[in-house]
Amino acid sequence: MSKRDDLHFPLRRTLEKDGWTITDDPLILVLEQTLLKADLGAEKFFTAEKQGRKIAVEVKDFDAPSVISELEKTMGQLQLYQWALEEQDAERQLYLAVSQEIYLKHFQKPIFQLAVRRNRINLLVYEPIAEEILQWITH
Repeated sequence: MSKRDDLHFPLRRTLEKDGWTITDDPLILVLEQTLLKADLGAEKFFTAEKQGRKIAVEVKDFDAPSVISELEKTMGQLQLYQWALEEQDAERQLYLAVSQEIYLKHFQKPIFQLAVRRNRINLLVYEPIAEEILQWITH
């Protein structure tokens, strides 16, 4: 199974199990005539409020030889996605999805915490084996 499949399909099933409807896979964004692809677009409807909540999700494993290089790349990627969302789907919130293992391994480090805080990155922490969302961290 490819790396994308290892991350992508467990996250997709996790979101669906939590009541999300996958609307785009991948979510195609256009920024200054350039196509960008976020991993997933999803909507969850809160019937009590009768309003829909929309998200765009990029999933990462930070399994590169240099996690700092991967962090730099991810921050740039998320910034481009955010700019595109602001122009074409401003109500959709962008999330970076990481497994609990990666969250505990890397996102407790000061450099990761600084990057998330300064770039106002929303995190979705999930357990891929149990297919369960553990945390929504919104900045």
